[in-house]
Amino acid sequence: MPLEMNKEVFVTCAVTGSGGTQDRSPHVPRSPKDIAESAIAAAKAGAAVVHCHVRDPDSGAPSRRLDLYREVTDRIRDAEVDVVLNLTAGMGGDMVFGPTSSPLPLRETGTDMVGAEERVAHVAECLPEICTLDCGTMNFAEADYVMTNTPGMLRAMGGMMTELGVKPEIEAFDTGHLWFAKQLVQEGVLDGPALVQLCMGVPWGAPDDLNTFMAMVNNVPDDWTFSAFALGRNQMAYVAASVLAGGNVRVGLEDNLWLEKGVLATNAQLVEKAVGIIEGMGARVIGPAEVREKLGLVKRAPR
Repeated sequence: MPLEMNKEVFVTCAVTGSGGTQDRSPHVPRSPKDIAESAIAAAKAGAAVVHCHVRDPDSGAPSRRLDLYREVTDRIRDAEVDVVLNLTAGMGGDMVFGPTSSPLPLRETGTDMVGAEERVAHVAECLPEICTLDCGTMNFAEADYVMTNTPGMLRAMGGMMTELGVKPEIEAFDTGHLWFAKQLVQEGVLDGPALVQLCMGVPWGAPDDLNTFMAMVNNVPDDWTFSAFALGRNQMAYVAASVLAGGNVRVGLEDNLWLEKGVLATNAQLVEKAVGIIEGMGARVIGPAEVREKLGLVKRAPR
């Protein structure tokens, strides 16, 4: 992909992830009502896309409960502000091994492995415009945790997403994930041109240095659309880097809790800051209607 600045940029806000951030900031939303309200505020601040996980409303722990996804979807769809909905499909592939001397059986705490149909059940009911597809298996920072997405599982999930008419956002944590994503398009499992999120600085995937970032960018086919993010203190730096490299941007409390040193952020504040950077670079921030036209998305009511 040639290095050419993107002049029409869309912002994705990752509202609340599945990590243990719920006790580190009062702004990380837990309940469906709080998640939806934070997403709506982000949309009003300039986010064209909101990327949503759900959490147990009491504990803040990550959840796959269908009723929570449905409530978030209904609240966002009923809001007075328009926004493209992107639901995660990354849950249900968690393996936590036992100690190194005896890795099996898997630990019950933290392990959550289910079939492809169950992993996309909320997508089939809520019918967002976009859902994520983590395009590979990966070690995360935790010592014995593996995010598990086998080729067979990805083919099954990707085929279901395509049949549902929901566009997968391919989450690529390393160059091999892009390699397999291209294979899925070649096989016809996913429709091209595809949508990719380059995930930088997530241990132990692609580090968030510019050489690695450009290696990722250069592995994205010319006719695909990509966005990128980095974690923590580098979140805003990668707003600029992605726009310069021809991409779109993602910010939000899933990836970074801080507005500046010592100041905890809200999702809306992170979006506002990203919009300022983008517009300061001379690019235009586009809205949800233009994103749907650009990516061939259709807004539908849940089933």
